Amino acid sequence: MVCSIDIIEKPKLNDPILIEGLPGIGFVANIAALHLIKELKAKKFAQIFSSSFQDFAITTEDGGALSPINELYYAKREDGGRDLIIWYGNTQALTTVGQYELVGKVLDIAIDVGCRFVISIGGFKKEEVQPVPAIYSTATDLETMQQALDLGTKVMVGHVFGIAGLSVGLARIRDLKGFSLLVDTLGLNPDVNAARYALITLGKYLNLNVDLTGLEVSGEEIKKMLESFGIIRSITEEKKKEEQQLRWFI
Repeated sequence: MVCSIDIIEKPKLNDPILIEGLPGIGFVANIAALHLIKELKAKKFAQIFSSSFQDFAITTEDGGALSPINELYYAKREDGGRDLIIWYGNTQALTTVGQYELVGKVLDIAIDVGCRFVISIGGFKKEEVQPVPAIYSTATDLETMQQALDLGTKVMVGHVFGIAGLSVGLARIRDLKGFSLLVDTLGLNPDVNAARYALITLGKYLNLNVDLTGLEVSGEEIKKMLESFGIIRSITEEKKKEEQQLRWFI
């Protein structure tokens, strides 16, 4: 298994917190991470390629090629708060071994720049979702769990699959602390509303006021990216599919 790391810069950070934001249920983390990067003007300092990512590239209009990739950004707080490391990408690994390797490599990089705390974001698939969705948490330890509960979250009972669960689980093994924020979502399409409440809750913990007025734009950017990688169908394709089905009833 190959996981290639390209370190662009080694930033000097103030007790940074790693925020995980890879694609998952409802693409909640992906939207939240992209919006943080844009609003905080975060700078990319590392990129990661893995043989466990999808085995293709997407061509661009000018003839270029986009590969499945993970990236790490940093944002320095001017208000004296803890700096952020934002983990963003267009894919998770496709195998169990690849997932473990990916999380391990990212934690290696984060620890190397002084990180001792991890927050993962994700969606919690539900059949029905209220306008103000519930948020669930799991944590590395009871003290950190209480911090998450104080934000208004509920205890997550059951399994947390993928990067959202693994990043907190492996953080605990490596003596880091952290918790997850898992927001109720239907999980069918990029869920901007779920991402909004993830960011509101995250902002409470970080004492950080993030402007959410452009969140819909971030959601559209994620949607276009996912369509280009074939992860979700485009609106045009869905309409064509509906039209073909309706013909049987004419």
